Amino acid sequence: MKIEEEIAQRRTFAIISHPDAGKTTLTEKLLLYSGMILSAGMVKGRKGRKAATSDWMAMEQERGISITSSSMQFTYKDIIINVLDTPGHKDFSEDTYRTLTAADCAIMVIDASKGVENQTRKLFEICRLSKIPVLTLINKMDLPGREPLDLMNEVEEVLQIHSYAMNWPIGMGREFTGVVDRATNECLFFTKTSQGGAQKADIEKIPLKNAQERIGRIYTELKQELELLDMAGNLFSQSDFLSGELTPVFFASALINFGIEPFFDAFIHLAPAPHARIADTKDGKEIEIDPVKTPFSGYVFKLQANMDPRHRDSMAFIRICSGRFERDLVVKNQRSGKELRLSRSHSMLAGERTTLDFAYPGDVIGVINPGLFAIGDTLTVKDDFTFKPLPQFQPEIFAILYSKDVLKRKAFDKGCLQLVDEGAIQMIRPYEINGDTIFAAVGQLQFEVMQYRLKAEYGVDTVLTLLPYQCSAWIIGDIKNFNKPSNSLLAQDRQSRPMILFQNPWSKSYCKEQNPKHELIDVLT
Repeated sequence: MKIEEEIAQRRTFAIISHPDAGKTTLTEKLLLYSGMILSAGMVKGRKGRKAATSDWMAMEQERGISITSSSMQFTYKDIIINVLDTPGHKDFSEDTYRTLTAADCAIMVIDASKGVENQTRKLFEICRLSKIPVLTLINKMDLPGREPLDLMNEVEEVLQIHSYAMNWPIGMGREFTGVVDRATNECLFFTKTSQGGAQKADIEKIPLKNAQERIGRIYTELKQELELLDMAGNLFSQSDFLSGELTPVFFASALINFGIEPFFDAFIHLAPAPHARIADTKDGKEIEIDPVKTPFSGYVFKLQANMDPRHRDSMAFIRICSGRFERDLVVKNQRSGKELRLSRSHSMLAGERTTLDFAYPGDVIGVINPGLFAIGDTLTVKDDFTFKPLPQFQPEIFAILYSKDVLKRKAFDKGCLQLVDEGAIQMIRPYEINGDTIFAAVGQLQFEVMQYRLKAEYGVDTVLTLLPYQCSAWIIGDIKNFNKPSNSLLAQDRQSRPMILFQNPWSKSYCKEQNPKHELIDVLT
């Protein structure tokens, strides 16, 4: 098959949401409908239930939340799906932001009872800045929730984007029985199987004009809502969707599979195939990397240690942007200038690995990282260029970490370095002589994960001591002429870039006023 045909068959997307909106459950159901799993395990594991397939880390399985991004590839109705399941918790937003750069499209999951929540709004804004088209799934329609029209209005007002309802719910809560497909004017009625949400729901299609008896007392109200959408709603435009000006909206319940299969069917037709990306040449010029014409290129957007407890290695996740990948391909790492052979390449299904011989633009491959890859590395086989750098955010929580057992210092150091390489935790060294190494994070939960993983994966019990700093910034300018507040701390990150840690936001503002010739940066790009 030609590379153009391979690319046209692919859909690479991320799923974003506020925590507990049903994001990981939706991923499970995509696996169910694609035939990758025979029954869907519930995310919030109770005794006897299996954990979510996309949540491979033990701590994720215990808590029922996604802590790290996971990547999976499988086929759904002849379309090759690359799904990037991202953490919804705000403490892991940096991992989510980096993962979104590897996506060509996003599915935004909204809880029907809560509407657009804070983390959803932040993640959507990243999609807007990255020009990633977004489909919206309003989930949990089988539970008491807000009126569909109110939810549509909130999406438009809060996110400042036009919306178009691709389907419309028939009933809500316990009365949610199906949806009306607005394109065909058909009612799709769903019926639970004997195993409930663990199996696919049965679908019965009836023209809306013939469904009055089946719908019952809400038929007239449903017709009025549909007429209002036709008269006063937005028109659907594929070009507006792809440009990020409009979001198609679907109503469903991922838990019981009502509306899920029609949503997936619509998604594979609406979502874009992999397309050209912008990169920078060595002389600072921007160029367009054509996925077909440009020989192999890709970039590392994620590192993950110990995905397979049997091997205890580190995996680098590479988004392929152009050309055909073949196992044993020799590439150049543009950061280090070194040539590397990508001999141990894998596709992923949660923590399970499958050896990969070929891959194409849009695919995400995992390769063993012997310490030669870093997040943001650009890999090419021919031309010298680099893809846009991935963002690094100012940490807001700082701590010193010790091993309880001094004899496990080697394991402690190895674990800390691998976890820092993954990007969730930053390592900072004070300018003070003999100053302790400081670990920094965007959110508190990152430290909990760090201590948990040091214990589970490296056998090291640790003691954490929080430091009295609340915010930070990178310093641009001559550090020798920098006037720092007395209660702040000068330090440098792993790349020796100067930083300053503040005890409160007021000190940060005061510091900016006292150093007009310096620039304080919150996000490195």
